[in-house]
Amino acid sequence: MSFRAKNSAFAALAMSFMIALTGCTLLPAEEEPLKPPLVKPKQENYRTTAVVKGSIAQEVKGNGTLESYESDSISFKSEGGRVKEMLVRAGAEVKRGDVLVQLDVGDMDITLKQLEMNLLLSKAKVRDAKLAGDDEALRIAQLQQEIDGMKYERMLESVNGKQIVATMDGTVTFVAPLEEGNIVKPYETIVIISDPSKLRVSFQVSSTADASKVGVGFNASLKLGADEPIEGKVSQTPSSAPLTEDEMLRERYKSHVYVETDQLPATAKIGDRVDVTIRLQERDGALIIPKSGLRNYLGRTFVRVLEDGDKIREIDVEQGIVGSTEVEITKGVEEGQLIILQ
Repeated sequence: MSFRAKNSAFAALAMSFMIALTGCTLLPAEEEPLKPPLVKPKQENYRTTAVVKGSIAQEVKGNGTLESYESDSISFKSEGGRVKEMLVRAGAEVKRGDVLVQLDVGDMDITLKQLEMNLLLSKAKVRDAKLAGDDEALRIAQLQQEIDGMKYERMLESVNGKQIVATMDGTVTFVAPLEEGNIVKPYETIVIISDPSKLRVSFQVSSTADASKVGVGFNASLKLGADEPIEGKVSQTPSSAPLTEDEMLRERYKSHVYVETDQLPATAKIGDRVDVTIRLQERDGALIIPKSGLRNYLGRTFVRVLEDGDKIREIDVEQGIVGSTEVEITKGVEEGQLIILQ
């Protein structure tokens, strides 16, 4: 190949190389992928409260009523019968001896009059025998008088047994819902009379568990309407209730606690409503947290504590007095620690 031909070939090769390089520069530059934005981890917000020192009390609360602690339950003793007339209603003031309920006596009143007449005739015969000086006739007349007297007394007792009377002065606080014609049984409480000057608070406890925690002598706070609270003491609980044959009272004693106080206002009366708070336990200087800060799981009692701003630590604790909204912690935490609430 001649020198000219070699130069031409070299020139053509160089031109091809330059065109290739020029072609590459005409293509758009490939862009680098964008990096994802940095996402700041979401900060967990916890509701916390500090362990504090203070006073705490375990209490039983509810509504009670004023009632008399000197009452008498009245019933028909020897026999019942059919109601003829109800002569009293709840709230009435009665005096000892007032007739309260009258049962139908049928012909017993006529029989009583007949027996009274027989007794008077017997007495007359005794008097005649004495005047006649006849000892045998006198003895017979005396025996007949005794017999007529016994018959009269027994019938009188039966007639009187058909009514019940007030056994004391006071206020009628209960009357059985009876009407004319209703049948009543012996020893069924028909009327209760109470002394309105001897008052105590009757408080029905909501559960047997609460009732078992209350003891005679426990302090209680009593509030009547808008008056300031007054202090009282528990005088009777289900476990200290007296024995009674009255079925209604037995049932009542099973669920009621009674509180007495000498601070009742002069306007207090039977039936008034009373807000009752009985303090079961109380302590000053206790370590206290809200109930919502205490956790229980599989028999374990613990709290979650927030430390160094974002660290959580679980601590086993022991609880003491449980109040209405707070709980005492006797072991496991210190004053000022931040407790995470549920």
